Amino acid sequence: MTELILYSTSACTLCERAETLLRSMPELRFVTLNVVDIAHDAALLARHGDAIPVIATAGGDMLAWPFNADDVLSLLETR
Repeated sequence: MTELILYSTSACTLCERAETLLRSMPELRFVTLNVVDIAHDAALLARHGDAIPVIATAGGDMLAWPFNADDVLSLLETR
């Protein structure tokens, strides 16, 4: 099964919008979405703190906000 990771944090309006977008896409119904709060990991906070929300594939391809459904589908095609 395909996996997407959404790097996010609490009280982040853009992160909420990104998660809503991902969960609303019927094309992702067979994709596992893991939401990771970067606030609990210093390395993730240093890496993504200025760019969240960020989505990543299990293969390491990443896409920072702003992104739309077409961008997400293109990201998945690269894996």
